[in-house]
Amino acid sequence: MPLRLVKRLVRDWFLVGMILAVVLATLFPDFGRTGGTLHADVVANVGIFLVFLLYGLGLPLANLKAGAMKWRLHLVVQAFTFGVFPLLWLLLNLVAGRWLPPDLMLGFLYLCAVPSTISSSVAMTGLARGNVAAAIFNASLSSLLGVVLTPLLVSLLATTTGQSLSLGDAILKLAGLLLLPLVIGQLLRPVLGSWFARYRRYTNMFDRVFILVLVYASFCDSVKSGLFTNHGGGVIAVTLGGAALFLSLVLTLSTTVTRWLGFEKEDEIAAVFCGSKKTLASGVPMARLIFGAHPALGLIVLPLMFYHQLQLLVCSVLAERYASREPRPPMVA
Repeated sequence: MPLRLVKRLVRDWFLVGMILAVVLATLFPDFGRTGGTLHADVVANVGIFLVFLLYGLGLPLANLKAGAMKWRLHLVVQAFTFGVFPLLWLLLNLVAGRWLPPDLMLGFLYLCAVPSTISSSVAMTGLARGNVAAAIFNASLSSLLGVVLTPLLVSLLATTTGQSLSLGDAILKLAGLLLLPLVIGQLLRPVLGSWFARYRRYTNMFDRVFILVLVYASFCDSVKSGLFTNHGGGVIAVTLGGAALFLSLVLTLSTTVTRWLGFEKEDEIAAVFCGSKKTLASGVPMARLIFGAHPALGLIVLPLMFYHQLQLLVCSVLAERYASREPRPPMVA
């Protein structure tokens, strides 16, 4: 049993790392807070640039072109990512906004505004025997659209929580630290693409380790501002329940809509997985850029952190269920 537990912890090291980051932030908040010994603001900017430079190096345009023709599928995915999610947040805010902390409502808004994730959307679609090329196209398109649409949605809707955001500054920050390195990475692909493919395992490790650093720094600021002393375990339970509610609603709605539109099963799979996912890898760095040294940044990214883990767990089960379906019979000439 202990050996099995160790193997499980090694396999799920990223989840363990996130829990450890929150624990360390709770115990040693002064080290990672803004202005602290870690100099989190400088580390964050340098790390964000490097992460998205690596994304640019690993983004194959040939695969994007292969999936670009399914325009109805693309409309459904992007409509769910940047349309249905915010509408669900408006409904939540209308029903329960008066009883939830404003910073937590801002966190749920941010969860609904961030783009889809690339790696797990594509991986789940492939596992489920779906349209992988379309998944790559949609997840990548979502990340690019998010540079403008994520701060735009937060800026438009955050006023209902009594908070405001400088839209122009946010877009300029995102363009400089997300879009620019993506473009540079694409330009360097002919020279460094083969090197990147050879060491992708290690670059992916850097990506995840850096996210853990950002989670730690974000929670250090929030702990110093009273994240746990002012809110307690009730907020944790509400956040987990809210994330689960969003995931179940979007999975149900996306499946229903794609079947109503008569999508082929492969396209349905791509739409369900890409349209329901939210990126933690881009979401945490974007939060640092959009909200800056917001004292409640840890609480703002908490719904996204919970949603990320829930989507991996639920969608992996769903992918296996899709994969177990009968293979399509070959076409007779």
